[in-house]
Amino acid sequence: MKPFRCPGYLKAGDTIAVIATARKIAPEELEPALHLLRQWDLVPVTGPHIYEAYHQFAGTDAQRLSDLQWALDHPIAKAILIVRGGYGSVRLIDSATFDGFITQPKWLIGYSDVTVLHAHLQNKSIQSLHATMPINFGKNEAATLSLKTALFGQLPSYTVPAHPLNRFGTATAPVIGGNLSILYAISGSASDMSYDNCILFIEDLDEYLYHIDRMMQQLKRSGKLANLKGLIVGGMSDMKDNAVPFGKTAEEIIAETVAAYHYPVCFGFPAGHINDNRAVFLGKTLTLNGTAHGTEIHYTESQ
Repeated sequence: MKPFRCPGYLKAGDTIAVIATARKIAPEELEPALHLLRQWDLVPVTGPHIYEAYHQFAGTDAQRLSDLQWALDHPIAKAILIVRGGYGSVRLIDSATFDGFITQPKWLIGYSDVTVLHAHLQNKSIQSLHATMPINFGKNEAATLSLKTALFGQLPSYTVPAHPLNRFGTATAPVIGGNLSILYAISGSASDMSYDNCILFIEDLDEYLYHIDRMMQQLKRSGKLANLKGLIVGGMSDMKDNAVPFGKTAEEIIAETVAAYHYPVCFGFPAGHINDNRAVFLGKTLTLNGTAHGTEIHYTESQ
């Protein structure tokens, strides 16, 4: 496996580009986050079309693409922060040019819909940050602080409480993934990636339980689950059921799907569509050690 490149960590005075690639945002929603970034001694610069609106989107596809390209090519920004999720980034990805970004990579930050951008960078062997976004700043201090410390180069360690569906064991490998629905949606596309010899992280929100089963079956049937080194499951939040119940929780569906494999599995990781959405370095090597007492997770800079 080609090593994942680590963009340079931030320091006081660095510039961070702030853009919207999916759902629209209003100035009053974003300004508190910009103020916080300044308190971190960073210099936030917003995309030219940051407050545009086109139905639910933050401007037309052309406007959002223009801001994405502006951020990717920004001459001094050290990171790109997506303001919120929703839907829309997948409409831009095939028209964006990453040549300059590959030459001078930046941290790309976000979750949910941003997963398509993370996957695209994982395809290019560049690390990124699955983390809270400005629309959520202030909802959970630990989540916001985990983003700050990660940006400034402090590698997190997590102790995840024991879960009855966990599978014990130890694995060390790069972590990939993000939102399960997006991973399912980009399967077979130019943004899809190899899952082999990686630790997969997944999370999701507001899906019917049978949708979770269908997505997990697709990952299994396409061979993506067979050669993992481990699986980390974050928040599976606000799941929905039909009038005739599916009969299993989202976590039980996932555990059943990977039952034939032998790698460690951790449920209840604090990341995803939950208030306590801790930073996850995608593409960076981590060690997962699961026991009856819980799961210890820590990163290394081995690559």
